[in-house]
Amino acid sequence: MALKNYYELLEIAPDASADEVKKSFRAQIARYHPDKVQHLGKEFQSMAAERAAGLTEAYRILSDEGRRAEYDRACAEAAGNATEAVRPQEDAPSPGVVSESPPSNATTSSPGTQFTEERATRDEFVRRATLTRLRHAIAAIGSDYDEAQLRGFDLALTPKSKLFGRSHNPRLLARFVPTVDRGALADAWAQAAKWGDTKRDEVCVLLLGSALAPAGELAREITDQRRKSHGAKVTVIPVDARVWDARMPLDAPAIAKTLLAHLKSGS
Repeated sequence: MALKNYYELLEIAPDASADEVKKSFRAQIARYHPDKVQHLGKEFQSMAAERAAGLTEAYRILSDEGRRAEYDRACAEAAGNATEAVRPQEDAPSPGVVSESPPSNATTSSPGTQFTEERATRDEFVRRATLTRLRHAIAAIGSDYDEAQLRGFDLALTPKSKLFGRSHNPRLLARFVPTVDRGALADAWAQAAKWGDTKRDEVCVLLLGSALAPAGELAREITDQRRKSHGAKVTVIPVDARVWDARMPLDAPAIAKTLLAHLKSGS
């Protein structure tokens, strides 16, 4: 059975210190705590439990000096065997001997490829769970919104029309990205600015991620985007979806503040 890459699972380097192992484990396991997924469906709860078990096993191995040394040796041996298995034969086959070649459609999955697939699965789980919780929160605070479709966003909501006058709530957009950084923020801002008449209708984007770039970096990008907006009423709020901490601008719409407060409290 192929060895799992516990270092990649915990998102640490092979030479990470014991403190780094512990810190990363605590940050990772918090995403899948039962309290975080108890309101979601059984499918999500099962996936979260499986992921938490994998993280716990990785921590059990890497936090113990003896187990970690044995694991590193096993990984080194597995890597050496894999190299021998794919090394080309230098000698030509003898006359009359038919060389056995693997089928042309045979594929070998490397540990790196396997983990990339696992990470994609994990990111998809986190995205779906995050959006499910967001939808529940919107319904819980009694917001009157209709769902729309907008390419590039996971969720698009327009305020329901009032019998007299227009709603004062902004349009709401949500996008999940693995890491909220300057590039993700700039792209979300640019896409949101294309949605309808943003000089008349306010658009608020919740940019959700499992990790956030430093606050100063995000603040600079928000300042740059506002300068380039030419009066468009766009607000992008970076949100750490693991704990629902938000880089909330002072002029953020009231509905966004209420929504994120509800999400953070878990009520």
